[in-house]
Amino acid sequence: MSQLTSRRGLLFGTAAVSAGALLTACTSNESKDEKPAANDQPAADDKPGKQVTVGFAGPQADHGWLNAINENAKSRAKKYSDVTLEITEGSNDTAAQIGQIETLINKKVDVLVILPADGKALTQVGLKAMRAGIPVINLDRIFNTPQAYRCWIGGDNYGMGFNAGHYIGEKLKDTADARVVELAGIDNLELTKQRTQGFDDALKNYPNIKKVARQAADFTVESGQAKMSQLLQAQSKIDAVWNHDDDQGVGALRAIEQAGRDEFLMVGGAGALSAFQAIKQDNGVLKATVLYPPTMAASAIDLARALGQSKGVGGLAEYEIPTSITLYSAVVDKDNIDQYMSTGFR
Repeated sequence: MSQLTSRRGLLFGTAAVSAGALLTACTSNESKDEKPAANDQPAADDKPGKQVTVGFAGPQADHGWLNAINENAKSRAKKYSDVTLEITEGSNDTAAQIGQIETLINKKVDVLVILPADGKALTQVGLKAMRAGIPVINLDRIFNTPQAYRCWIGGDNYGMGFNAGHYIGEKLKDTADARVVELAGIDNLELTKQRTQGFDDALKNYPNIKKVARQAADFTVESGQAKMSQLLQAQSKIDAVWNHDDDQGVGALRAIEQAGRDEFLMVGGAGALSAFQAIKQDNGVLKATVLYPPTMAASAIDLARALGQSKGVGGLAEYEIPTSITLYSAVVDKDNIDQYMSTGFR
């Protein structure tokens, strides 16, 4: 997930560019009879162009969201007869991922799409690719310098927290002395700090609401269950829970069920299919989740194809693709769940 820095002022626009929206300069070659999935909408220019070899390097898919990133990249590339995807095995070891990217550089791929396990640690290999004349699409976790990539595309962690806080605030605005708890992700990641900051800033607009506790659950089911259990034991009264990640939310929901607690509402994060299904059933505490769309990987393939074919982005007047694109963290609840169900990841 993203380690977006203070470059927020440089980001494209203030809202969202999601897959299949503005990223339509690159096209699908599917038949007209085939119904596209949510991240496979037909693009504006549907004519095959110059052949482009895209190298894709990401971390190990040891988390539902990261696995969805890989699947979105592969499925999007298959839509194009003029795109060849060279995808690495993926690794959370920075030295191993650097080696995989250097192999792609030596193969002289046309464009690189890189989701670094650690943006800071992999900045130098991004620079190496750019200096070799291979444009880099930096996906989500950002390199330390814009010199290491041609375009960054990723999620809005601050916006994710802010939108979660606003949703909870609106639900509890008439509740006196409302108490909320936060189940964060990995505390040493910048993205976690941004999600918490956004959440806290949103709650400032609701003086009747107090955040009474916070635990970091490390993005795992097991830790989600353990940390949520601790929160429930420590807090006899809770009105809402903001959980940063739907994967760890699976464990959190187990702890809530085991404790027999249902007096509060819960808002998740990311957009897992299991969360969508629970929201649609509407028979538990989970009432919404805030998106962190893995469809960004499909959009990254679109951008890579556009770069390889010297195209811009459909819907924009400029001849070149933007330098930075931030996706919007939409809140999904029972009112709009059907619109997003097909995008849920396992």
